[in-house]
Amino acid sequence: MEWLTAPFEVAFVQRALWAGILVSAICALAGTWVVLRGMAFLGDAMSHGLLPGVAVAALLGGNLLVGAVVSAAVMTAGVTALGRTPRLSQDTGIGLLFVGMLSLGVIVVSRSQSFAVDLTGFLFGDVLAVRESDLLLLGVALLLALAVSVLGHRAFLALAFDERKARTLGLRPRPAHAVLLGLLALAIVASFHIVGTLLVLGLLIAPPAAALPWARGVRGVMVLAAALGATATFGGLLLSWHLSTAAGATVSALAVSLFFLSHLASGFRHRRRARRAALPVRAATVTAHAPTTRPNET
Repeated sequence: MEWLTAPFEVAFVQRALWAGILVSAICALAGTWVVLRGMAFLGDAMSHGLLPGVAVAALLGGNLLVGAVVSAAVMTAGVTALGRTPRLSQDTGIGLLFVGMLSLGVIVVSRSQSFAVDLTGFLFGDVLAVRESDLLLLGVALLLALAVSVLGHRAFLALAFDERKARTLGLRPRPAHAVLLGLLALAIVASFHIVGTLLVLGLLIAPPAAALPWARGVRGVMVLAAALGATATFGGLLLSWHLSTAAGATVSALAVSLFFLSHLASGFRHRRRARRAALPVRAATVTAHAPTTRPNET
């Protein structure tokens, strides 16, 4: 048991665990809609689109979180505006914004003397350097994400499965889509300094995708995804402590591993149910084709 509990007796690992649990809950609220709507590429683009704001903030000695918020707002507005262009597909617009924002960020960061350190911290984060003030910010972000998810649940649900029906019901899919982008941006901004923008997708996409085959309803996916994310955080920190590996990368890698294990188990369950369902059919077929015996004629 000491192997299991020893790492979490250290204060900075305890803070990292709480930060990972809060991030997992935030990412579960936003990531469920990302998975249901097939918006993984958008999530990737938005996470990397934070780089210009973070780079400018670092170069000027300002608050990195403020810079990330500004970049997230620009990306959200850009994706929303390009989505209304009829001659341009949404993927094309997202790809152009992705490349443009990332290139601008690298150009700005290259002007700094600590280019490698800044870029590494942005991409991979530092979950073991979480402070109590970071936990407070994550708590506020979780409450805000929860409020948006509750108030916009009906519109998000209709938007995810039938945009035309959402319009018919008067749910205004375009504003709902913009709010959903804001929720996604909130999750990424709140998480990037914990696990980094390159690894935040591990907690944003893998737990909801792993929960999808097992949960009933969208709320069930969110709850199970948060639990899987917390499990990945605990296991990742534990493995990182004993194996001396990067903590954020280990957490994200474990989250992705849980996804593959979930779908392997789901496939096994599906095949087992299919075999059980086939047994009565086979028995009925054998009975129908069995030869009928008649008494001997005398």
